[in-house]
Amino acid sequence: MQLSDFDYSLPKKFIAQKPLEKRDQSKLMVLNRKKKLISHHQFFELPDLLDKNTILVFNESKVIPARLKFKIGEGKAEILLIKSISENIWECMVKPGPKFIPQSYIKIDSELSCNIESITPNGLRIIKFHCDNFKEYLKKHGHTPLPPYIKEDIDNPDKYQTIYAKNEGSVAAPTAGFHFTDNLFNRLKEKGIQKEFINLHVGMGTFQPVKTDKIEDHKMHSEFFELSEDTTKRLNEAKNNGKKIIAVGTTSIRVLESCSNEKGELIAKTGETDIFIYPGYKWKYIDGIITNFHVPKSTLLMLISSFASREFILNAYEEAKLKNYRFFSFGDSMLII
Repeated sequence: MQLSDFDYSLPKKFIAQKPLEKRDQSKLMVLNRKKKLISHHQFFELPDLLDKNTILVFNESKVIPARLKFKIGEGKAEILLIKSISENIWECMVKPGPKFIPQSYIKIDSELSCNIESITPNGLRIIKFHCDNFKEYLKKHGHTPLPPYIKEDIDNPDKYQTIYAKNEGSVAAPTAGFHFTDNLFNRLKEKGIQKEFINLHVGMGTFQPVKTDKIEDHKMHSEFFELSEDTTKRLNEAKNNGKKIIAVGTTSIRVLESCSNEKGELIAKTGETDIFIYPGYKWKYIDGIITNFHVPKSTLLMLISSFASREFILNAYEEAKLKNYRFFSFGDSMLII
């Protein structure tokens, strides 16, 4: 398939710049794959739209303040942490690139300096940081790594976190979970809808742009994930008992599908995944998806186009524009069943 098959027009007015004050007031578009039907709701209606024999699977990874802004000489410079190799060694995106030469030493401020160890084949820098406590330094001086299409700073970093974020390590939020509130969690519990949690640290694999015309030639960047024995056991038992597994977000999907065998059984794992899901993929485990509206030509759009059909998804996106849905990270939501 061609990259152009996943393109669509989106005027800037549809790109949400801020989250809603009440997260569960966002719009929710429901897509029924079998009947090819689209209906429109609000997210707080979710418990009424789901069968009680549903399990929701959430990614509880937490965004770290991964963006460092400083000066090299008189010029501005920036480091975006992408993936941890060890406590003080990270794969990073940098700008301006020519300032980050391999084997060079850079003093960022009185508390932090670094060595540029090497350049990866895709242009990332392997950087070793020198700091008494790098984690604490990031909390004090790092910035929330908002996507480039969000032009306004947020006044509170918690607005770019899910309410259940727990395990630090992501450089972008699993944004499908933004719509959930404590009240909504309570209502899901009252209905008997089970919640399970996995972990995938969102990195470059999730948001790296596709640069190849033929999408099959794109190579995903790997991301760290954890699926525990206990969670695996509960999910497999539920699946065997006929319950429906709905993944909250594409990152949850990537973990579940990476850990499924050909029989449709989950196997507990901890490691890296570079799974790339696009139309033609043979789905093994999930029965539904809660997701936001994705960037044109993105791997995320390709993933959901595999679960539904490309035509159905793109038609739904056109209807979303007619209904003034908000797109991308702080935007509205979609339930595909």
